[in-house]
Amino acid sequence: MEKRLIKLWVNGEPHEIGVKPNDTLLEVLRDKIGLIGTKEGCGAGECGACTVLMEGKPVLSCITLAMDADGSNIMTIEGISTGEELDPLQKSFIQHGAVQCGFCTAGMILTAKELLNSLKNPSIDQIKDAICGNLCRCTGYTKIIEAICAARDDAK
Repeated sequence: MEKRLIKLWVNGEPHEIGVKPNDTLLEVLRDKIGLIGTKEGCGAGECGACTVLMEGKPVLSCITLAMDADGSNIMTIEGISTGEELDPLQKSFIQHGAVQCGFCTAGMILTAKELLNSLKNPSIDQIKDAICGNLCRCTGYTKIIEAICAARDDAK
């Protein structure tokens, strides 16, 4: 397969990468750029573990072709903190025990980040609706919802 050069801005940094037509954004982020915070859960777009923000919107990087992301701004979990300072959502997830095994955490936080960026005061039902595509096998979602609500309330 012939490779094509694409350009991505990942967490504010430019990257030019040769990709094959079937390379996914997840593969590029993990294997070519070395950002391993984004996880592959199902590989079929069903679990949300691979969620990143592309142009500010959540996308499932395991089913997004890298070529389709050419020219895009991508944010991964590694890019939401400021230097050593954690993002308020990251802090809230830690404080509320919403991080169990951690496998779903990056996707949950990035999904919640977009929600809180687009709606300043989402209801619990809106929060549940936003994260419904992100599966967690550890927490039962209560602590995750509490963490998102706390981050929402702290931002007021």
